[in-house]
Amino acid sequence: MNSTDPISDMLTRIRNGQAVRRRYVLIPHSRMKQAVAQVLQEEGYIDRFDVVRDGRFPMLRVYLKYTRDQEPLIQGLKRVSKPGRRIYTGKGDIPWIRYGLGTVILSTPKGVLSGRGARRLGVGGEVLCEVW
Repeated sequence: MNSTDPISDMLTRIRNGQAVRRRYVLIPHSRMKQAVAQVLQEEGYIDRFDVVRDGRFPMLRVYLKYTRDQEPLIQGLKRVSKPGRRIYTGKGDIPWIRYGLGTVILSTPKGVLSGRGARRLGVGGEVLCEVW
């Protein structure tokens, strides 16, 4: 199935996988999605990910993380910038999500970064999504 917004599709697959308590979800691979998964792993929202090249197309296998009570660690995922309306932010205006308890994922000239990493490097960019 073709998707006009692959990042949104990735976030929806993660949300749906956590809703039914899956151990992992499979997502069609792209470098952008792999970079988003890398940020999610660095921030501690997912356990790990790997690229599976079994079939015709490579897939990204994202292992989901749960608490001891089997509650999903990710409480919410929200796509901010969409194909119809891109949202950009400067280095001084990077949003704080849930008073710093969540994170924002940005596509910057230095690569895909969390809000914390973008503030540290002093760069802004396109706001891809919010995670809390």
